[in-house]
Amino acid sequence: MFQPIFVLSQNSKRESGNKVRTENIAAAKMIAEVIRTCLGPQAMLKMLMDPMGGIVMTNDGNAILREITVQHPAAKMIIEIARTQDEEVGDGTTSVVILCGQIMAEIERHIDEVHPTTIIKEFKRALDDILKILPDISTSLDLKDKAKVIEVVKGCLGTKFLGTWSEMACQMAIDAVDTVRDLKGLGIDLKNFAKIEKVPGGFIEDSKVLEGVMLNKDVTHPKMSRFIKNPRILLLDCSLEYKKGESQTNVEIIKEGDYTRLLQIEEEYIEKMCNHIIEQKPNVVITEKGISDLAQHHLFKAGITAIRRVKKTDNNRIARAVDATIVSRVEEIKPYHIGCGAGLFEVKKIGDEYFTFITECKNPKACTILLRGPSKDVLNEVQRNLQDAMNVVRNLYLDPRILPGGGAVEMALHRALIKANYTIDMEDDCYAAIPSALRIIPRTLLQNAGGKVIRSMNELEKQHNSGILKGVDGITGELKTVEELGVWEPYSVKVQIYKTAIESAILLLKIDDIVSGAKNKDRERNSGSVAQPTEESLKE
Repeated sequence: MFQPIFVLSQNSKRESGNKVRTENIAAAKMIAEVIRTCLGPQAMLKMLMDPMGGIVMTNDGNAILREITVQHPAAKMIIEIARTQDEEVGDGTTSVVILCGQIMAEIERHIDEVHPTTIIKEFKRALDDILKILPDISTSLDLKDKAKVIEVVKGCLGTKFLGTWSEMACQMAIDAVDTVRDLKGLGIDLKNFAKIEKVPGGFIEDSKVLEGVMLNKDVTHPKMSRFIKNPRILLLDCSLEYKKGESQTNVEIIKEGDYTRLLQIEEEYIEKMCNHIIEQKPNVVITEKGISDLAQHHLFKAGITAIRRVKKTDNNRIARAVDATIVSRVEEIKPYHIGCGAGLFEVKKIGDEYFTFITECKNPKACTILLRGPSKDVLNEVQRNLQDAMNVVRNLYLDPRILPGGGAVEMALHRALIKANYTIDMEDDCYAAIPSALRIIPRTLLQNAGGKVIRSMNELEKQHNSGILKGVDGITGELKTVEELGVWEPYSVKVQIYKTAIESAILLLKIDDIVSGAKNKDRERNSGSVAQPTEESLKE
C-alpha cells in the first residue's frame, strides 16, 4: 500500500489562521452583495455576458451565481450552496446566499477574540433552536383548497418575471405536478417526466400544459399519416437497419451474382424485421435509432407512421404517457408492449419546424409544458420561473406546511431566539449572530422596495415584541399583517434555507488553512536552466 504524502514545496502558497477566516468572510459578503438586489417583488435583473458573447437577463439567484466566475475557494463554496438549495427544494437560492453572507458578517468581530470551535457550538445550538421553533409558527395547508395552493405559489412567482402572468403560471405548475405525481409512493419526478419545450413566437398566454408528450420531430416518410386518432404506439430502442460488419470485416465477391445476393440478404433481413412489427398492427412506430429507406417503404405500405432518433428521455416519457413498454428486439414484440393510452397522434408545423404531439392521453403520468414567447431570452427566464413554481407545488405535496413570507418568519425567529436565551449579550455573545443575521431578509426587502429601512425595521421589531406577526410588503415597502400580505412559503424551503446557510457558515469557520499546490509558471519555465544568484538572495 502506498501512503499518500503531501509536501509543501517552496512554490506552494500557504495562508492560515485568522487571516484565512477574514478572507473567507470577505468572500461570502461579496457574493451576498452581488445578488442582494435580486430579492423580493421589486428585484432588479442582472445582465450576464458569457465568453461566447451570449446574454442572460435574470433575477434568479442560482442562474446568476452559475454564470459568474470567481477565483476565491470560499466564494466558489458559497456559489455551490445556491446550487444545492436549487437541487434540493428548487427555491430560496437568493435567500440562502444572503443569509450565509450576513451570518459571516455578524461573526467577523468575534474572529480575533473567540475560538472558532466555540462559535461553531453556538451556531449549532441556534440551528437546533430554529428547528424547534419553526413548527410552532407554521400552519398546515389543505391541498384540496386550490385557491390557497395558488396563493402560496403566487408568493414564489411574485418576485419573478412571470409574476405578470402569475394566475396562468400557477395553474400550469399545479396541472404539471398533478399529472406527474405518482400516488404509489414513487415521488414526483419533475426532471424526467415534466419536460419544458420552448418555441419562440406567439404570446406567453399561448403557453399550456399538454396531457401527453411533444417532440421536435417529423415523420420519416413524407407520405406517412400525420394525424391518427386513438393510435397504437410501439416504442423501440433498436435500429430498423441492416447490421453492417465492423471496420475489419472483408467480403470477397467471386461470382457475378454474389453482390446481388448480398443486397438480397439485406432486403430479406429488413423485410423480416418489418413483418414482426406489422404482425402486431401498430399505427405508430417510434425508435431511438435509425430506420433505413427500405424499412420506411415496408412500414408505409402497411399504413404505419414512423419516427426515428428520439432521445432516450423522450422515449421514456412517451412510454409512461401511453402505457407502453420499450422493446429492445423486434422479435420479442408482444401485444401488451403496444401503448393504447393516447387519444391523438398529430404532427404540426410551428414556425419553420415540425412538432409531433401525442396528446389526449387517458392516464398521462408524464407531460410536456409548451412555452411560447417573443424571444429565446424571455423563454429561458420563463422556464426558470416555471421550474421554481413547479418545485414549490411539489414541496407542498410532499410537506403541506407553510410559513408566512415577507420577512415575518425571520423576525418571529429573531424574537423567539432572544426570548429563549434572554441571558445572551447581543454585543459579545456569538449565539446572537444568528438572530441578528435573520433581520437581513426583511431589511433587504425594504431596501429593494425603496422603503425607509431604519424606521420600518424598528417598527417591525416593536410589532413583533408586542406579539403581532407582521411582514414587509415587497412592492410598496409597507408593514402589513400576515393575512393582509397573503404571501406564504413552503415549510421545507425555509428549513432548507436555515440549515444550508448555518451549516455552510460553520464549514467556512472550520477552515484554518488554504494551501495551493500550483507551481509558479516562471519557475517551472526556467526549471531546465541554472538560476543565477541575485544580489538580494546573497544578502539573505
